[in-house]
Amino acid sequence: MNHPNITLWSDACFFSPYVMSVFVALSEKGVPFSLQPVDLARHEQREARYGEISLSQRVPTLQIADFFLSESSVISEYLEERFPAPAYERLYPREAEQRARAREIQAWLRSDFLSLRQERPTEVLFAGATFPPLSDSAQRDAGKLIAGVERLLPENQQNLFGEWSVADTDLAVMINRLVLHGDAVPERVARYAWFQWQRASVQLWLTEAHRT
Repeated sequence: MNHPNITLWSDACFFSPYVMSVFVALSEKGVPFSLQPVDLARHEQREARYGEISLSQRVPTLQIADFFLSESSVISEYLEERFPAPAYERLYPREAEQRARAREIQAWLRSDFLSLRQERPTEVLFAGATFPPLSDSAQRDAGKLIAGVERLLPENQQNLFGEWSVADTDLAVMINRLVLHGDAVPERVARYAWFQWQRASVQLWLTEAHRT
């Protein structure tokens, strides 16, 4: 099967959870792609040449032939349409309501939990860094996150919607900010995040992160 040239523009240290989400999506689709690092520490994302290809001047940016697209959840939705099932792995559930729920979860994770993201940054996930105890605000974020997972995750199920979706990976990233730091998380929630972390596409990303 012939595929167009695909490039994923990534942060150079592979610490971005949003780049990770798209990397996982591309890996699950099974389409060949190359990685192009952007050095955020040197503000390469602000340079004019990157601004020409990235509307947001952030990572990730996806390039397929001469088409460029930013914003990770939008990229995943585009990939689902560009490389549809059954020829390619699904990124979202089959049923319309479950697809909407998966997108709701993705939007929620990207727009909320600011204190938790600040106090448990991705250095926890990809470099084993440790930080002071959570503030009251971050504890409220953690409580809301855990309550949401317990509500969404069916008993005795390893994925939110029966089959894996990219929302499972995104949710596991947020949970593992706590789990991998050693913060208290209910066993069922921690088991869910651990299971998602073992997925082959996630392990491929972790390999990239550990190379830097």
